[in-house]
Amino acid sequence: MKLDPRHLEMLFAIVEKGGLSEGADMLGKSQPSLSRSLAMLEQRIGVPLFEKDRRPLRPTELGLALSAEGRKIYEAGRSSSQILSQYRDGKSGAVRVGGTPFFFDGVISGMLAGFQFERPDVRIDQVYGYMNEIIPKLRDGSLDLAVLPMRDSSIPDDLSFDQILPGRNVIACRTGHPLARRGSVKLADIGQYAWIAPPAGSPLYQDLRAVLKEIGIKDFKVSFTGGSLSATVNILTGSDALTVLPFSVVFMMRNQRSVGALSIRIGDPDRHLGVLKLRNQKLKPAAQKVYNHIRHEFDVLSSSITRVSQDTVWRP
Repeated sequence: MKLDPRHLEMLFAIVEKGGLSEGADMLGKSQPSLSRSLAMLEQRIGVPLFEKDRRPLRPTELGLALSAEGRKIYEAGRSSSQILSQYRDGKSGAVRVGGTPFFFDGVISGMLAGFQFERPDVRIDQVYGYMNEIIPKLRDGSLDLAVLPMRDSSIPDDLSFDQILPGRNVIACRTGHPLARRGSVKLADIGQYAWIAPPAGSPLYQDLRAVLKEIGIKDFKVSFTGGSLSATVNILTGSDALTVLPFSVVFMMRNQRSVGALSIRIGDPDRHLGVLKLRNQKLKPAAQKVYNHIRHEFDVLSSSITRVSQDTVWRP
């Protein structure tokens, strides 16, 4: 015999609270409707579930056993409601975010750590990649968001791009580098040093070549290439080699006091960092929260960068 789960839940409420009115209040129902449901359940099984003429209500042995099953239904309902509420509030779920390795490791991962401290039940799946690798993943639904440096002319019509940081690069070096101790650095001064090259297919590698062309260096010595940000920093801090990095990455490492930027202005790239997503697709609640968090964190970062860069890195 199959019983209505709602009737079992109702039975639990009556037993738990000791009366029809109290059980009705517990479930947010009226007392008459609960009384009718109890009568229907007793008619269905053919035996009484409460001892006759006893006040307060006292369940029979069968009534108590079925009430225990009703408790499971009630608790499952509450648990399901909580799960749904957590999901709708963006406090649970999985968010898939793509981005370039240096920006992700140097800037964005720290921001996402702060997000997960506040929302530990949200799982973030991170994917490395550049524009040509990331955009197809947004389109096929394997990514929710991407944080990429993009040119305005290269943004596809089916994607929206929300700029969060202007493109700005610096020549990075270890803090004790001979050029770092100079009050003024000329472009010609840096030609004698070896360079750490970012991965060949990265936008940052194109920026490095543009900087060296600006300096007038055609044949430059590369001492290390193709590594991760951590590998690049290790080589940088252990040698006199130079490299080109986004200023935001160098800025985020300022407290380590191991990497700095030469006091010389180089041309800014024609790309800007932004959050990329499908234009006509609504984000899942947790993904929207991640999106909002990244926007807020970059607003704060951009203000700090503007203030510090005016005082230090960009002095003539």
